[in-house]
Amino acid sequence: MSDASQEKDKLRKKLVEQRLALSPAEVERASLAVAERIRSLAEWRNAWSVLLYWPIKNEIDTRPLLAELWERGAIALLPRCRPDQPGFMDLCACGSVEDLAEGSFNIMEPAPCCATHEESGEPFVPDLVLVPAVAFDAHGYRLGFGGGYYDRLLAKPEMDEAVTIGLCYDFQRLEGLPTNAWDEPVQAVCTERELKWFR
Repeated sequence: MSDASQEKDKLRKKLVEQRLALSPAEVERASLAVAERIRSLAEWRNAWSVLLYWPIKNEIDTRPLLAELWERGAIALLPRCRPDQPGFMDLCACGSVEDLAEGSFNIMEPAPCCATHEESGEPFVPDLVLVPAVAFDAHGYRLGFGGGYYDRLLAKPEMDEAVTIGLCYDFQRLEGLPTNAWDEPVQAVCTERELKWFR
């Protein structure tokens, strides 16, 4: 294992433990603050299609934003892991919580009945992408769980025009992270304290 990989593993373990130690009240308070910052953006208000994530392990909770997209009739996209291809996710449109089922890693994701980007006949091109992570650095690079899922997703051609915003707690903001050539940075990071643009 390379020095960079070992350093990432140590950071990942420490930060995930710190996040898991948050109380439900702390998670709710921070998540509400992040959601309010996202709602204040023209990029959110004008978005016709948004790619979000279903929160796990005390991640910033995006479910209120997801419900808001359903209420306004926008296209809400969630990733679905390919069971036969580790590291790859497909984008799927879902219209309600009934469209979701427990999938890979026990994460709620669009059920098999929801069409993927390739099956739909027209690409699901998100205007806005809300990205989870274990940490983000001062240049928008992220530390995930190590599977490369989001790096591959964000590198897809249909993501070129999307606005990408990482969501995390303030303690998950670091000055720098060990990076690889394939790492894909986000354009902004939003915490309970601030929203910072890098682009």
